[in-house]
Amino acid sequence: MPSSWGKIFRVSTYGESHGTSVGVVVDGVPAGLPFPEEEIQKDLTRRRPGQNDLTTPRDEKDRMVVESGVFQGKTTGSPILMKVNNQNTIGSDYDEMAHVFRPSHADYTYSEKYGHRAHVGGGRSSVRETIGRVAAAGLARVILERELGISTVGWVDSIGPIDSNIGESEFPITRDIVDNFPTRCPKQSVNDEMEVLIRKLRDEGDSVGGVVKIVVRNLPPGLGDPVYDKLDADLAKAILSISACKGFEVGSGFSGTRQTGRVHNDEFYIEAGTGKVKTRTNNSGGIQGGISNGMDLILRAAFKPTSTIKLEQKTINDKKEETILKAKGRHDACVLPRAVPIVEAVVNLVLVDAYLYQRALQPKWFMKYANLDSIPEQ
Repeated sequence: MPSSWGKIFRVSTYGESHGTSVGVVVDGVPAGLPFPEEEIQKDLTRRRPGQNDLTTPRDEKDRMVVESGVFQGKTTGSPILMKVNNQNTIGSDYDEMAHVFRPSHADYTYSEKYGHRAHVGGGRSSVRETIGRVAAAGLARVILERELGISTVGWVDSIGPIDSNIGESEFPITRDIVDNFPTRCPKQSVNDEMEVLIRKLRDEGDSVGGVVKIVVRNLPPGLGDPVYDKLDADLAKAILSISACKGFEVGSGFSGTRQTGRVHNDEFYIEAGTGKVKTRTNNSGGIQGGISNGMDLILRAAFKPTSTIKLEQKTINDKKEETILKAKGRHDACVLPRAVPIVEAVVNLVLVDAYLYQRALQPKWFMKYANLDSIPEQ
């Protein structure tokens, strides 16, 4: 079962939803970097369950433990192992799912592929797997901010039929602003409407999906490689690897198919005062030919409704018999509020790997765009 990502900043996650622990091993981190333990813990807290009554009531504090790769507050260059112990597990909630497959869940496909599955909590298909990626990305985020001035901010752009309609004129939005809203949609009237919808469906035993939007600012041109390692292709794979994610767009995405080239093309110009190359529009979403162009990176990720619901559903069991399932347990009626820090995390993992690769490949590029006087020793 593949569990690793990255060329230089290599991330390998481990653990199951109801196992002893979940975590990550991060390899390829330069030695001597201040280890941002508080920042990483902050990111884990943003994605943890039980944040408010809109999320699953499973109460996990998700306190991180660092077991290797850090000494006297700095990275040593060796693999960094970070883990979170599972504490609030109730395996009995899943007893009736041991032999029955949840509709639209990974239960059936895991069983068919491996012939054996961890039915409690969904095993590796649980969103709890993302703890390792969020922990690793906390370190990635600090590297990107420190060396390139990059900031990555996401928010809930829609839930069900409710759209935020937040346009570029309303930027900049900060992570602190987003976190002030229970749904992580930073527009009060829309947040309130979304809350009503989520609570209604939760009380009915149903669920709802939606879209997360991500904006990455200060991304320099030059990250990503042509053909098979395009930046947008790597981002798509990383984002679509998140549980419940079913769609990905960069820039204009599918809406761009409704425009002509004359309207859709992003015209170049030289920004007065800085001499930087800019585009008058950003339908490309900051990527052209698989390589960042220096404009804001704009992404959208679509998440389906949670598959584990309390309403009765027709399904089958592992004997290929038709049956009825009325699921128990603690589940999100809407994954979107907790998905925001997860999508931010995988974006930062892709970007830091692309950055470290470009730094090694093109030292002159590094000296031009990084906020450091020299290339750090490895």
